[in-house]
Amino acid sequence: MRSTSLCLMLCSTLLSGTVLAENQTISLQQAYSPYFSVGTALSERQIRDQEPGTLDLVKQQFNVLTAENIMKWEAIEPVEGQFNFAAADAMIEFAEANNIKVIGHVLLWHEQTPAWVFQDAKGQPASKELVLSRLTNHINAVMGRYKGRIQGWDAVNEALNEDGTLRQSNWYKALGEDYIATVFEIAHKADPKAELYYNDFNLFKPEKRDGVLKLVAALKAKNVPIHGIGEQGHYSLDYPELQQVEDSIIAFGKTGLPVMITELDISVLPFPDPENIGADISLNMQLKQEFNPYAAGLPKAVSDQLSNKYLQLFELFLRHSNVVQRVTLWGVNDNQTWRNDWPMKGRTDYPLLFDRKNQPKEVVPKLIKLAEKAGK
Repeated sequence: MRSTSLCLMLCSTLLSGTVLAENQTISLQQAYSPYFSVGTALSERQIRDQEPGTLDLVKQQFNVLTAENIMKWEAIEPVEGQFNFAAADAMIEFAEANNIKVIGHVLLWHEQTPAWVFQDAKGQPASKELVLSRLTNHINAVMGRYKGRIQGWDAVNEALNEDGTLRQSNWYKALGEDYIATVFEIAHKADPKAELYYNDFNLFKPEKRDGVLKLVAALKAKNVPIHGIGEQGHYSLDYPELQQVEDSIIAFGKTGLPVMITELDISVLPFPDPENIGADISLNMQLKQEFNPYAAGLPKAVSDQLSNKYLQLFELFLRHSNVVQRVTLWGVNDNQTWRNDWPMKGRTDYPLLFDRKNQPKEVVPKLIKLAEKAGK
């Protein structure tokens, strides 16, 4: 149980010109610190402090940071052997100056990887040896630069199909079905103290959940170093069923590995392709007004639904805080969220806890009260 003094330790000023609700005297990360970390993802613009007030908000509300894009392969090594560490360096320096932990994202993903990784000098498919060499060099360079400064890495991202089978990605085609174990082994050698996670979306689906459970069992049977499972939380108001999320947390907890809710956001918009709800960024559709109903603002009734969904989810996470180690919101505010542009560029979504002006939504003090109540 947290002491009363903790609840009174901060004043209500959040940002310049931003005042929290009267009954909100502590931040999200402080309220949930007895249970799990609360993190967020930063864009390059935010990292470079080009969005007024955001870094001040981050310092108060979150205690874990993930780079939304600038540590992905195409951003950090766009040309072979030529690395762009400037934005990543800036984020890590900001985090260290403010006692915030950092999660690296991501070492291997089938998206946002330059085409040259899989091609030889003649533009033909590269040999297994060449691709493996490039993968090893990339991991050693990136993890070597930040060795001892990053708590953990999303080592492999989204390697499974919706039915739980291995995705037939360029990585699979180049390196074979054992490539996931290879990534974890290379990464562990590069930084033996860094935690390594498998991260994916729609893991509440029984088939995909079972695929992850089989993957984890196979890795552990070979003594491959895996330290956690990242369950992306790209949800909507009516999707998924909470029981499915809970079933997955319980199932993953039984592996003995901690569970991270890694990319939480809740879209309030209707989805144009119900068969492909999730986080497949390759989806790209023409904007239609029927799928962008709140361009002028969010009705209170819908805002209330969003609040209720967040409260239900955090109540669930608290219930399983023995295995849930971290909850990371995939973005700081509604202005920055990737949901505005997926799968239709130009939509107006409201999926996060802070609005387009970095003001806390009504649910924020309610989430803090939820954590305080759990400690009594």
